[in-house]
Order: sequence, then structure tokens, then C-alpha cells
Amino acid sequence: MDWYKDWFGTRYYALLYGHRDQDDAARWVRAILERWGPRPGERLLDLACGRGRHALHFANAGLDVTGVDLSEESLVEARSTVPLAQFRVHDIREPYPGPAFPYITCLFTSLGYTTDPADDLRVLQAASDSLAPGGRFVLDVMNTDHVLAHLIPVEERTIDGVHFLVERWYEDGSIRKRIQVTDGGAHHTYEERLRALRPGDLTAMVIRAGLQVEDTTDGPVLEPFDPGRSQRFVLWAGKPPVG
Repeated sequence: MDWYKDWFGTRYYALLYGHRDQDDAARWVRAILERWGPRPGERLLDLACGRGRHALHFANAGLDVTGVDLSEESLVEARSTVPLAQFRVHDIREPYPGPAFPYITCLFTSLGYTTDPADDLRVLQAASDSLAPGGRFVLDVMNTDHVLAHLIPVEERTIDGVHFLVERWYEDGSIRKRIQVTDGGAHHTYEERLRALRPGDLTAMVIRAGLQVEDTTDGPVLEPFDPGRSQRFVLWAGKPPVG
């Protein structure tokens, strides 16, 4: 089974990444809303929405939000905390059925998970197919070169009585992470594996998917993207209008 299906729905994932909190999500959403200026009631599709951190703030801003994710466990939490949004189990490699959306977001590095590089183009093509003509799309991923330059090989943390031993390394074009969890007398091992996608590769795929690149920034504070300093690579794109 793919590693993300075992890992993302667990409470250990939520514990380990709990520092990516609502304040962080609020900054992201505020930056996106300020750039796009959507009107209340307009529809937004949040790809790989997880537990609904960003969907909450989009919904509170008055948007009609649909969040999709592969993890039903994550969506159970999202539905309980964001009752104003709709959440569906959906594979983002496939276009979302129904009317096209004027706005689509794909935040927090949701590409590079599988062993097939073609899957990333499928995600971007599906996003393009689900986007209305004249619509806007934003993709947020880690800046691979910055991550590799600052990779911490071993880290230990204890959170709410749960001990995490995290090992990181680069192998065969992927950034790998092994997470060993000790929770009382129980022991679990999980893995993360992300293909090291570079900004140039992502830009080329977005264009191939039929979108026009409008800007690249760091995030959530939207400063111009700097390959050496930026922690995130945020790509802003639009779908050409008809005619």
C-alpha cells in the first residue's frame, strides 16, 4: 500500500505536524484571498485538504468550499470542524466531477508521493480540467534545494507523551523520512517518501497541463521566489479564458 495511505490518517501524523496550526493556515488563506479577491459565495476546490486547516478559513471568508482528500480519517475531523464546507474522498489525480471551479488550491506539498512521476502531471492536468476558463490555481510545495541544503538527519521529539524518532535522507531522487513512534508500550514505524521535484519541473508540468504561470513566490508571506533562500515554492497560474 502507498505510504501516505497508512500515515496521514493517524493521530501520530496530527501530533507530529501539529505546529502547522490554524495561525499558519490563516496566513496562507489571507495571502491567497488578497491576491485573488474572490467574492463571497464563489466556489473553491481545496485539493488534498487533509483535516481542513485551510478550508476552515476559506469557508469563514464566505467562499463555497469543497475539500477533497484520500484519507477518510482526516475528512471525519474536517467535517466536524468545518461544517460550512463540503468534504469528499477523492483521488486528486482525477478531475473532480461536476461544474468547474473558479478557484483551486493545492497546498502543503501534495505532489511527488507516488513511485510514478507521471502521477504529478496527472494531478496538474486534473486540476486544469476542473478549473473554469479564466479561473485561478495556486500550487504550494517545498523548495527542494533548500530542504536538501538544510536536511536534519536525525531528530527526536516527545509530544503529549509520544516519542518520535525521525530520520531523514536523500536516495534515488527522493527525500526519505522514517518516523519511529513509541507510545507507551506500543511501537510503530511510518515512512514518508517525496520525489525531489524542482521548480523548473513543476513549472513545465503546469504549462503542459494547459495553465499559464502568473507568478512564483515564497509563502505564506508572498515574497518573490529565491531558489537559494525560499523555503516554499508557490506557483500562481490561471486558465486562459475562452475566445
